[in-house]
Parts: sequence; C-alpha cells; structure tokens
Amino acid sequence: MLKVLMKPIEMIAWFTKDGYPIPLRYRLMDEEEKNIVIRVNKILFKEEEKIAGNRMLLYRCESLINNSLKIFELKYEIATCKWFLFKM
Repeated sequence: MLKVLMKPIEMIAWFTKDGYPIPLRYRLMDEEEKNIVIRVNKILFKEEEKIAGNRMLLYRCESLINNSLKIFELKYEIATCKWFLFKM
C-alpha cells in the first residue's frame, strides 16, 4: 500500500515534442534534513487527471532505493510547473 505524501520536490526532467515532461531524477529532504537524489529507473504508466479544474500529470514509477525496488507516484502540476512526490 502506498502512503500519500504530496511532498514538493526538485525535479530534472526532459520534455517531449508535444510538451509532456518525462521525469529523470528528483531531490527531496529526508527526516534528518539531508538531500536525497533518486533516479527514476522506469515509468510504469502516465495519466492526466483534473482535480477541481487543476490539470495534473500522474506518473507511477519504479526505482532502486536503498538496494530494494520501490514503486512511487509523482505528480506534475501543469499550471504552476511544480513536481510532487505524491505516494511512496
């Protein structure tokens, strides 16, 4: 079961010709105020959703974190260009 976090993160991404971002790696702060960089190994699926008129892209991804394969979800807010670690 994935836990909802909705934590703002710093992202490095590239954009397709159509203007859709593809997440490559992101950085967030852990409990001890240290920066952690996580590389996105695989995108399992991507979908667009609209919550209260706010368009967002949802990515379910897979990465190797602390030597174990983890699944997590990232959200990209189209209007503000902000990234969030949605679930982990």
